[in-house]
Parts: sequence; structure tokens; C-alpha cells
Amino acid sequence: MTILDNKYYHEESIFKAENLLREAKRQKGLSDCNVPSICLLDPDGDICSYLLRNSEAKLDNCWACYHTKLYKVQLKGIGIGIIPYVVGSSFAVLIAEQLFVSGCETLLSVTSSGIISKVDNQIEYILIVEAVRDEGTSYHYLSPDELSTINDSLLSLLKNNLIPQASNVMVGKSWTTDAPYRETSSAIDNMKAAKVHVVEMEAAALYAFGKVNKKRIVCFAHITNSMAQGGKDFEKGIENGSIASLHLIGLTAAIVKEMNLGSYCSS
Repeated sequence: MTILDNKYYHEESIFKAENLLREAKRQKGLSDCNVPSICLLDPDGDICSYLLRNSEAKLDNCWACYHTKLYKVQLKGIGIGIIPYVVGSSFAVLIAEQLFVSGCETLLSVTSSGIISKVDNQIEYILIVEAVRDEGTSYHYLSPDELSTINDSLLSLLKNNLIPQASNVMVGKSWTTDAPYRETSSAIDNMKAAKVHVVEMEAAALYAFGKVNKKRIVCFAHITNSMAQGGKDFEKGIENGSIASLHLIGLTAAIVKEMNLGSYCSS
């Protein structure tokens, strides 16, 4: 039996996120309230740590997850929920499932990534348009013959409104792996041939989940390393890249909010 066997894509799951959170709220004595409509996954935790250190984020008691904490921050006058340390495809989608039944309408992710194909020196972030599915979680949502991509209308919106404002961002393709210490020379060469720009650990699964469930998800890859092949790697910038990332998050949130899109953009 392989990971591709026994995938019943048109059958509902017995175990549902909303039922889990219902019981979590009961056990924790939490009120039935919503998280912010725009939320962010912060896998490295640096953004959240910076905000907490500067007393700019507060704990959100509407979040009933057993595994994580959600903090609220105001960016450009918009309330945003941030969850740190959500690393890897399976964890990211587990949290995404729970966020979207808790009031989230747009989910952003800013994850560290390793460079695969050279980009211009001023580029710090890749707006991921497609992610190679070299992990397991996406195959529970999307059949193997389908691509894991950002929603077309959402991509058009961001290309027209975000990219002109952010000279350090370009659109590109990522390789999502769940085995970072198996990034071999041959695998990297294959990804270069496929015109992949970066390697990361969440986007393919998040986009697959979003595509199937019609949820609005935007994944950015922060280019931070060359997979430790030389010295002085993993330097993310001032405050570990938090200030630059928050600027990008604020711009993206403002664009999404201003366009007043429904819960999903049609393709």
C-alpha cells in the first residue's frame, strides 16, 4: 500500500475541525467567538517574537486550538491573527482547517526558504504561484495529477496591486518537501530544471487544501538561506526579517481588505 492508495477525494471526513474545536471550547470554558478574518502562519516564530517583545501583540482567547496560541496585532489599521511555529505541511494544514472554521477568511503564510534558482539581488520574497508536491499532506486533498497553485483571481489581484508596491517581491515557484535533510544534489538539479526558485515546507499542502475547499490562501517564501552550504547563512535581516515581513503582510492584508472579496475568489 502506498500514500496514493485509498484516497476518496469526494467523500467527507468523519473527523471535522469544527467538532474538535467545539469540544476544546467546552473543555477550556471559552466563549464562542471568532478569530480575526485575516490570519498569518509564522513558521519560524520570529515575527511573533518581535511583536510580543515590543508589546504589539496580544493573546486571542477566541482560539481554541490544543496545539498553538494565536496572537492579535494591528497592521495598517487591520486586525490580524498570528500563529507562530507552525512548521511543515501536515501541521500547517491542520491549523488552516481549524482557522477557517473559527472565522478566518484569508490565510497568509511567510516561511523561510532555501534558494534553488538564482534571482535578482533585490528580491527577498517569492509570492508562490505553484508548489511542487514533494510532501504527503496534499495527496489527502488533491489527486496526484493536479497542480498545487494559488487561486488565479487572487494571483491577478496581488500581481496588479502588491508587486508594484513591493520591489523586493517576485512571483515564482517553490518545491515543498517534508524531508529537508534529503535535499540531494540530484533532487536540486531536477528542481532547477523545473524552474523552481526556492524550497520550503508548507505551500503545496496549503494550496491543495485551499483549492479543494475554496479557501483564500497566500504563501510567501522568504529567501533566507542556501541550505547551509557555506558560512554566514540563514541571515534574515533586521530583527530576523520581522520588520520587512510585517511590511509585506500589512500591504497584502490591506489589498485583500480593500477589494472586499467574498470568502473565495472565483478562478
